[in-house]
Parts: sequence; C-alpha cells; structure tokens
Amino acid sequence: MGALALLLSLLGSGCASLSQAEHARSVAIAQAARSQVVACDQANACAEVSPLRALADTAMAQSTPTAPHHYALLLDRGEDALLARLNLIRAARRTVDLQTYIFDTDDSARMVLDALLAAARRGVRVRLLIDQLSAISNLDMLAALSGAHRNFALRIYNPTFNQAVPGYLDYAASVLCCFRRFNQRMHTKLLLVDGVVGIVGGRNYQDDYYDWDAEYNFRDRDVLIAGPEGADMARSFAQFWNAPRSIVAERLDDVGRVLLDKGVPTMPAEPFRRPDRVEDMDADASDPEVIDGRLVAHALPVGKVSYIADTPRKHRADDPETAAPSDSELGTLLRNAQDQILMQTPYLIMSDRARAFFKDLRKRPDPPQVVVSTNSLAATDNPIVYSVSAKYKRLYLRTLGFRLYEYKPFPQDPPVNYATMLPPGTLPDGSTPTASPAQDVRDTLIRTSMPGSRPFGMVDRDEQADRASRRARQKNRVDRRLQRTENRPSFLSKGPASDPLPLKRAGVRMGLHAKSIVIDDDIAVIGTHNFDPRSVDYNTEAVVVIPDRAFAQQLEASIRRDIAPENSWVIAPREKPPIVSGLNYSLDKISSALPLFDIWPWRYATSYEFMPSEQCPQPLQVNDPMFNTCYRSVGDFPEVSIGPKRLYARILIAFGAGLAPIL
Repeated sequence: MGALALLLSLLGSGCASLSQAEHARSVAIAQAARSQVVACDQANACAEVSPLRALADTAMAQSTPTAPHHYALLLDRGEDALLARLNLIRAARRTVDLQTYIFDTDDSARMVLDALLAAARRGVRVRLLIDQLSAISNLDMLAALSGAHRNFALRIYNPTFNQAVPGYLDYAASVLCCFRRFNQRMHTKLLLVDGVVGIVGGRNYQDDYYDWDAEYNFRDRDVLIAGPEGADMARSFAQFWNAPRSIVAERLDDVGRVLLDKGVPTMPAEPFRRPDRVEDMDADASDPEVIDGRLVAHALPVGKVSYIADTPRKHRADDPETAAPSDSELGTLLRNAQDQILMQTPYLIMSDRARAFFKDLRKRPDPPQVVVSTNSLAATDNPIVYSVSAKYKRLYLRTLGFRLYEYKPFPQDPPVNYATMLPPGTLPDGSTPTASPAQDVRDTLIRTSMPGSRPFGMVDRDEQADRASRRARQKNRVDRRLQRTENRPSFLSKGPASDPLPLKRAGVRMGLHAKSIVIDDDIAVIGTHNFDPRSVDYNTEAVVVIPDRAFAQQLEASIRRDIAPENSWVIAPREKPPIVSGLNYSLDKISSALPLFDIWPWRYATSYEFMPSEQCPQPLQVNDPMFNTCYRSVGDFPEVSIGPKRLYARILIAFGAGLAPIL
C-alpha cells in the first residue's frame, strides 16, 4: 500500500493541471498585454547593416534552381559563434526563427534574448521554440515573454505534464508513466534569419557553449550557411513550430498560474555576471569592421549544401518516421567512404546497427581508415555515458579498427580566449585578464600553480565543495547544472553522477561537444547528431552536409587540432605482460562481452601521452614499431581524482551497459 500511495502521489503531482476555463483566461491575459507598438516603419525593419547578412544576398543573386551558390562559415570559436548570432538577429529584416534544446538565463543567453525582443519591437517576426527539458526555468520570465510583444512568440516542445519547468517529482513520475515520451527530445538546433542565412551545430544558449564559463566550457562547433538552402531550414522549422507537441507558453499550467496570479510580470532584472565582457560583445556585434574581419573574411564560397533534419514525426506513436533522415542519409554518406572517415563525437556509444556497419566496412579489401575524436572521462560532462562506452574500447580498436583519441580536460591549444572565461580579479594583481593571452600565460592559467598563490583561474577545492553544497540545498527546482549534459535519460538526471568528475587539478575545464564528420577529405558534416543510439532512437537531429573539398579540409584541420598530442590522449592497446598476456586478453574479452557484469580491471586498452624527443620528433600511429618508445601510458582515467571516484567509474563500466540504448 505504501508503494501504491507513493506512485499515486508522484503521478498526481505531475498531472495536476488548470481547467479549460483557466487556460482560456491565461491565454487572454498574455494576448491582451502584448505591446502593439512597432518602433520602425521602414521596409527592412530598421535592420543593422551587416556584411554577414549580406553574404546571403550575394549567394541568392548568384544562385539558379539548378546551380545553387552558398557561403559556409565554420564557427569554431565560442565567442565568434555568439558574435555571429547577435549580429544576424540585429540584421534581420523580416523573420527570426530559433529552435534549441537548452536556453539558459545567463549572460550569453540573455544577450540573445534581448536581441530577439529588440528585433520584435522594430517589426521583425520572432519565433522561439525550446525543448521543455532544458527550457528557461524562470517562470516569471516565461510569463513575461508570453505577453511581451505581438511580434514575439514562444513555444515549448514536448512539455511533459503540460509544464514548462519540471520538478523532481515530475522526473520520477516520468519513469513510472511515460518514460519513452519524456525522453523524446527536440535536440535540433537552428537559428534562421529571413529564411536565407542559418546557423546549425552543437551549441545551445548558455555561457559554457561560448567560452564564457569560469568552471567548464564546451569545445563545440557550428556552421553558418548563407543561401537558398535556407528554404529547407525554414520548412523544417515550420514543421516543428506547427507540431502538436509545440505548445504556446501561456497554455502551460505553471506559466498559466503565474499569469492568473499576477498578470504578465515585468522581465526579471538581474545584473550581468561579467558586464565588461557583455559590453565588449555588444559593441562588436554591431561593428561591421569587426564582423568583416572576424567572420566574413573566413567564409568560403561553396555550391550545393544539404540541410538534413528529422521531423516531429519521429516522435509520433501513430505514424512515426520509419527511418529518421538524419540517420539514414548519414549512413548513405558513410557507406560511400573510400579512404577515410574522420569523426568527432562527445559521446562514443554505438548502436548494434552502427557496430554492424563498421564491422562490414572493415571487411572490405581496402577499408577506409576510421579516426574518432571523443571525450576522456576527465573531460566529459557525462561520466555515465563515458563509463559505458569505455567497456567497448577493445571492440572499437581491435574489431572495428578505429584510431581513437580522447580529449584532455586542460588542452594546451584549444581555439578559445581564456580571458573571457575568467571572472575579474583572477590575475595576481587583481586585474581582469587581457584578451588573447600568450601561450605561456595560457599554460600557467590552466596547467600549473604559482608558489605562494592560487594559479590563474584555478578553483580551490574548498570553494568547489561550497558550491556543491549550495547546489544540493536547492530543493524545489531542477539543478541548473542539469543542463550541462544533453545526453541524459530522465531517471539519471539528478545527483553528483550528473556532474563532471573531480580531477587531480582544479581549473577551467573543457570537454568536447562538437559533432562533425569529414569523409574522404571531400565531404563535411556538421550538426547536432551525436552518432549514438539516443540520437537515432529518441532525439530529433539535424546536420548540414557540404560536399566541398576546401571546406572539408578546413573542418578536418579543426578536428586534427583537437586530436593533436597537446589536446588529446591516444587510446591504444596496453603493453602485453610477458607471462600472462594471453590469459589477461581472454579474461578481458569474456568480461567485456557480458551484457551487464564486467569487472575485469586490466583492460585491453589504455591512454597514452606523446613524449617528444630527438628520437621521437613527430607523433606516430598506434601500429608504428616505435610507438611504445615515443609514448608513455598515463592510465585508464588520466587526470581523474583517484579513490572512490575511480571505483565509481569501474562500477559504471561493470553495470552500465544495459543503459546504452538510452544513452
């Protein structure tokens, strides 16, 4: 009876809703409050002059129905990705459509939100679609946005229990009543301006995607596409916007209660955490010379471009997509590979179908080389996913023939500006770091300590414990740090397992979040697809395919920078013990083949660090006879703090394999 009572209370808490009459009143309140004032009467809605937006005009003028022309811009640096978004929104003349998985309320997200509202007020139609799981968690802000302006519309995708902000009990109830639906998320990310220029890639709207977080930042990647393929992006967005699971914010129960209780509130006013950084970005985003030098000058002219996106039908029980476009068309591209597949994914878990594909690929007389860049346990934002994928390293290396590289938490040469990550007063003299620090400053900042003082940017362990304690005391809301991890089943959404693991050294950590492929040096793929079972079965995804050699080589150079020795460890078979190597190999093979229980501690592969010397001037392939001379083993989980967390990782490897389908 006690268990039944608990079940009913959980479900009751999640399913309580407003009446039909209350919903009608909340919608009417929001509609009546919307400003009807449009600040500009010009045909272009007083759009700012932008050489970035002008790329689309040039591409459209050059295109014909049979010979499309585009410009493609690789957005590797987080600040440049934010700069491009703000500039395009300010340069919008007619429409701005934005869909995303995460939208936070920190500095970068608020800058984008302010730009969207300003565009609406000057006459641009703005539509914002956010997945519920990581939508804006401030109900007053959501209620304020619902009644902000006639040109601004906000919808929430797949709001389980008809709420914008799920609570702890909602997560528990989702496991009991509607697990699959709760995990069907809109992972598609698109910013489309005027239907002719769009940004697609891994980045959400949160500081750690734009190199603005003082603790953890994602090494991510977007691509800007200007030209006629924007029409396909617009069609895809419209499918999501009009889908039955996309609900206007004011019709949600928790937002509606705010509207019924106090009308449309004013937008919550909170100071920016780094106003100096915001001020600089604000000025740069409206400076044509900055936009031209940092962005436009690096755009490449390309021909045909394909935007391949899943539709909301993927989530329909009555008429689902039999094969999601993002998955099936990627499979076709990979099957046609001849020489090399260079892949970057933050979460290396493969479905049975993917494993079978790569096994068949390797059986070819002259198979393409598969090179994979992914996270280490020290770098990942999702240790659960990493620990499950670690079980299959032998499969990846020996059976599938992958060359595997794992990203370091403190890479020495990432495409970032550390000065924008750190808070004022970080440097020993109390000043704010200057832009573009020299390499020696960067190394000091991340990797070393100074006698008698805390290292630049380092976080004291006591401070980390205090922060963790403060987060644990937040009883009535979903932890903001939940949003750091996208690849998450609902019943593992809470608690310390959701955070990156503690390291031997503290500092501004980085982790891979980019999802990209280069095929045969000729075809580039950038998007939201993690190439894992969750992307295939649960989430909607989108990718841009650019069959252009110059752009593909630019993307390849970016990924190879990430797998360089200063930024990644090499995963390779460990040196064989002279006596029991055969026994160890057999026991490891048997243990890793078990569906759940996998406790053999001496794994087939481990992590290696390149040791340059006169004898070893350049990095080597794993199969080079000199490999063990030029590389030293750094253990299975380098940089991760030893002790209970190491045991924790082993337990996840042992018992976590059953979670693979939803990871």
